[in-house]
Amino acid sequence: MRLEEFNALDRPTAIEALRPCLDVPRWGEAIADGRPYGSTDELVEAAGVAASPLSPEEVERALVHHPPIGRRSGGETAEARMSRDEQAGVDPADSAVTAALAAGNLAYEEKFGRVFLIRAAGRSASEILEVLGERLAHSSAEEDAIVAEQLREIAALRLKGLVTA
Repeated sequence: MRLEEFNALDRPTAIEALRPCLDVPRWGEAIADGRPYGSTDELVEAAGVAASPLSPEEVERALVHHPPIGRRSGGETAEARMSRDEQAGVDPADSAVTAALAAGNLAYEEKFGRVFLIRAAGRSASEILEVLGERLAHSSAEEDAIVAEQLREIAALRLKGLVTA
């Protein structure tokens, strides 16, 4: 939708439109309440401020909508379509990389108790696999900060795709 359209939405509709970008009610409310925005850059900047910091509970809520890397989201929800687009660089035909990602996802979930999250847009499966291996060596505190930052990056990308100039 165009920025002018977003600025003109009623509050509940604006909040619902933002939910696929980052399902954190406080974040959507802050962005909706900050309207009108003069540019998409201003909107994205406000989104970053509203998502800093994200509480542990907000991170966990947002992660529910992110499938493991390499596993395609089913369905036709906005989140599923966005996830499929973001993971376009992960080719399921490359069975060796797909198997390594599956094993890495499992190891990550066992160590940290949540899905491995990375801004996949623009990255190949091999690049993602390399980062996954590096992140498995992190502490929980290091990963908490990285996951929150990845959520902010993904939300910004999704927001740029949702609202155009």
